[in-house]
Amino acid sequence: MITKRIQEIMDLENFKKLTPIQEEVLNLKNKSQDVIGISSTGSGKSHAFFFPIFDQIDNTIDEVQAVISCPTRELAFQLYERAKKIADHFDVRVKLVTGGIQKKGAIAKQPHIVIGTPGRMKDLFVNDNTLRLDTTRIFIVDEADMTLEFGFLEDIDTILSRMDTKVQCMIFSATIPEALQPFLKKYLTNPKVIEIDKNEDFQSDIDHYLVDCKHKTYGQKLLDVLPAINPYVCLIFANTTDDAHDIANTLRENGYDLVELHSGLESRERKQAIRMIQTQKKSYIVASDIASRGIDLEGITHVISCGFPKDLKFYIHRAGRTGRASRDGNCIALYKEGDAKFIESLEKNGIHFLYKDVKNKAFVDVKSKIRKPGQKEDPLGSEIGKITNKKKKVKPNYKKKQQKEIDTLRRKKRREMIRNDIKRQQKERAIARQKGQED
Repeated sequence: MITKRIQEIMDLENFKKLTPIQEEVLNLKNKSQDVIGISSTGSGKSHAFFFPIFDQIDNTIDEVQAVISCPTRELAFQLYERAKKIADHFDVRVKLVTGGIQKKGAIAKQPHIVIGTPGRMKDLFVNDNTLRLDTTRIFIVDEADMTLEFGFLEDIDTILSRMDTKVQCMIFSATIPEALQPFLKKYLTNPKVIEIDKNEDFQSDIDHYLVDCKHKTYGQKLLDVLPAINPYVCLIFANTTDDAHDIANTLRENGYDLVELHSGLESRERKQAIRMIQTQKKSYIVASDIASRGIDLEGITHVISCGFPKDLKFYIHRAGRTGRASRDGNCIALYKEGDAKFIESLEKNGIHFLYKDVKNKAFVDVKSKIRKPGQKEDPLGSEIGKITNKKKKVKPNYKKKQQKEIDTLRRKKRREMIRNDIKRQQKERAIARQKGQED
């Protein structure tokens, strides 16, 4: 049900209509019922809990009435920035509580809403006893699977165990892993499970391109790819902090103005990066997976994955950053040798990849170079690639000459294998003879 206050929020945020997850939460018959909300990235989960929180806050009571727990500082900061606009409208106090924020002793007036990371909230509530979370009526766990994966569930357990058992718990996540079930059974009573199908009509169409790095680094290959796109905002993901830093440096050296965001930055630098992202002053963002669900920004037209994360769910989260609000999106994955198993797994789970390369600053179709299941890898693949990818002028019969070089390489390697095998056999016979003499 859309109350007068919720309508005010919709008008304030320029909402034309609600997304399915928002509708389901607002249509709960029992407004105090526990909720498990399962929906993909970009489905409007944030406002699905903002609506009921602001609809129930009583700003005449100076106590914490709602808590939103986030697994990363970046996500907490973005939710805080979003909530401030609504909070100011209703004269509600909202406080950000994350690592990197200096403790300032006693809190003069308790906030109405607390948004923060589990560890720092536990410190202020349990250890310092300065933040009174025990008065909370609504407790939100955002990105629950990520919270579990990062090991923060124990902190949330500590916080909730000191709260009234009547507190309403709302758990939001893209997936609900089996390891999360004991926590849900402990703190949720007859929860309403809201699961939004990923194929609902609010989801956009995303094109997935696969681009072979060949013998180039991710940064070098990006210098080929970026001129072929015209992004409003392009989000570039790396698997590690070091990769993100190296890629950002390569792009900067080649004239790209960008924002860099990963855990290797100081807290101050990360906040500055988030602000720059939110003001959309830069068209390129280079990030590690710590930000794959921490960036909630409209207008991301392209996502580029430099390799594949070990947990392939993170690839889905990366892709979900583009194509928001029923717009089309583009997700480009740069791959290398050894990525075949990741690609095959994603294809089995419904991702349809188009194999591409870049020529003359434009994408062109290419044949798949990914080995089929059971197909053995050519041990000379890397060296053969060096022959076929040599930069040289195209002359008549160049393919025959290339094939001749490859044949020569194979013969040379075969002779080397035979010689090594002979040496091995000779060594084994010598050891056997020596052993016989000793016996």
